[in-house]
Amino acid sequence: MSNPLLETAERPPFSRIRPEHAVPAIEQILAEARERIAALRELQGSPDWDTLIEPLEQIHDRIGRAWAPVSHLNAVCNTPAWREAYNRCLDLLTAFQTETGQDEKLCRAHRRLREGPGWDALEPARQQLIEHALREFRLSGVALSGQKKQRFREIAAELARASARFEEHVLDATDAWQKPIEDARALRGLPESAMALLAQAARREGREGYLATLEFPAYLAVMTHAEDPALRREVYEASGTRASDQGPHAGRWDNGPVMEEILRLRHESARLLGYENYAELSLVPKMAPDVATVMRFLEDLAARARPPAGRELAELGEYARERHGCERLEPWDIAFYSERLRRERFRVSQEELRPYFPVDRVLGGMFEVVRRLYGLEVRRVDGVVDTWHEDVQYFEIREPDGGLRGAFYTDLYARPHKRGGAWMGDCVGRRRTAGGVQTPVAFLTCNFTPPVGDGPALLTHEEVITLFHEFGHSLHHLLTRMDYLGVSGLNGVPWDAVELPSQFMENFCWEREALDLISGHVETGEPLPQELFERLHAARNFQAGMHMCRQLEFSLFDMRLHRDYDPERGGRVRETLDAVREQVAVVIPPSWHRFPNSFDHIFAGAYPAGYYSYKWAEVLSADAYSAFEEAGVFDRATGLRFLHEILEPGGSRDAGELFRAFRGRDPRIEPLLRHNGIAA
Repeated sequence: MSNPLLETAERPPFSRIRPEHAVPAIEQILAEARERIAALRELQGSPDWDTLIEPLEQIHDRIGRAWAPVSHLNAVCNTPAWREAYNRCLDLLTAFQTETGQDEKLCRAHRRLREGPGWDALEPARQQLIEHALREFRLSGVALSGQKKQRFREIAAELARASARFEEHVLDATDAWQKPIEDARALRGLPESAMALLAQAARREGREGYLATLEFPAYLAVMTHAEDPALRREVYEASGTRASDQGPHAGRWDNGPVMEEILRLRHESARLLGYENYAELSLVPKMAPDVATVMRFLEDLAARARPPAGRELAELGEYARERHGCERLEPWDIAFYSERLRRERFRVSQEELRPYFPVDRVLGGMFEVVRRLYGLEVRRVDGVVDTWHEDVQYFEIREPDGGLRGAFYTDLYARPHKRGGAWMGDCVGRRRTAGGVQTPVAFLTCNFTPPVGDGPALLTHEEVITLFHEFGHSLHHLLTRMDYLGVSGLNGVPWDAVELPSQFMENFCWEREALDLISGHVETGEPLPQELFERLHAARNFQAGMHMCRQLEFSLFDMRLHRDYDPERGGRVRETLDAVREQVAVVIPPSWHRFPNSFDHIFAGAYPAGYYSYKWAEVLSADAYSAFEEAGVFDRATGLRFLHEILEPGGSRDAGELFRAFRGRDPRIEPLLRHNGIAA
């Protein structure tokens, strides 16, 4: 059959890609890859870049360009057919990657190149790529022998399947829960925009009235605005017990056994490679030198954040009791009374801000920020780009002379059968080929409140921040100048530095100069009024201590879970979480709450024993942004220095070295504490 995944077009032909194309395409591409690698294994003499590394770059690029649309469509258009195709391909790819990573002849060829006479003549980016490859051989178990090597392969396959199963359970449990509501009075307190969203969800399902779901915009609307505490509790419980042994679908998609399996397999893989635990293994390619350093970093932040967090919670409880007669503040009350306290104290709410952030104005303003910082133009391409959904748009980033620098798809709104959260995905990576430079392409995916009726989508300020965050990741991928796939964009960047560009971009959402660009009232076009801006800015660090403690709870739980795993006692997930909460948390959920069962980041994502990366990188991003606070928000010289020293090098140099090249010194924690309103 004609298989669109085997075509070598500039972009994937999404409208023609079907689940049945996935497995045959991946099987054919991997068969061809194995033939080429078999020839590379027999290289005689001293291999060089052109005879060894360039062919491997071609192989990885070919695989990546076929796998990217398969993986993406499974995430944004999830169906049983796509799920089956994705999982079968995942098995094939995992087996290939482990097999290649354990190839002793291929590893020796890399080592001969590393130790050969031409090494010193290689440019640093090429050297870095080869050093990374040698490290990956080691972490793939190339030095293992016999049964241990075979067992490592089995673990890799089992882990890939278990992680995919974890994510599927979360998606299924999220999609399964719905609450039809006929009487609008049951939704008292919800703003007009949220009522319209729930009514639209009901119409989508062929119902009258309203439909509460666990899609994030709907969930957040109920938790923040619904005056009925029983409704808030019901939605909170449905969300907090997803994929678990508790709640309305207890046991149906229980991730409890899946978590235990994942933790056991990770620990076993780490021990096979000679590490004490998976946390040690996870840190090998990261900036942080060891687990003890990470723990000291997190615990130091916790010691700083917990006192103000405790004061914030006590203040909220007092407010709820005195102003609203709430004698006992429950976890499902936190967002509701926090929003009311914020409105009373600062006279600002996300709903009041929403009309000032029509999505097209936000996008246009965000692109203007990039033009002012880096001199690059972002332009929408209409009508000629094949996409997977009517909401998807396609944009190009161009140089001042019109040259194409990169391109990206946006898929911004929540819908059924779409993975929750927000992320940037790699569609095409930059590399130099015989025909020139391959243009990098990214997927920018969010789950924002969709347009209601014929009007434009109106974003909250928090959604604007999320958009800037993911665009920061996209710029890291798209603006790289590296010509080698292994170190271009995010490839080769330590995972605890990968959030620097994304968190850096968030800062512009709080600047008057930038808000003038990204805001414009949906009816009048007027930017955010100065008085409203001042109220928004005054509320920036509202409950910052509570927010930081929540993030530190996630980070400490993740690190301790992987550091302290005991094969005889299992993962002790709830026991570990309880201990961490006793150390750092100020809000303690009910005993039936099952947060870990939907913690995709560490059980199905790229952050196992790495969730601390958000705070670690926030130190870098806050300090990097302080250079703009010193020189001017849109200072072009500082912007170009950030472009050249942080974004363009990708993973071609040490992350600490790149930061020092930009900032002129090592990172300091004071800007992070200042931005979060927490005294040093």
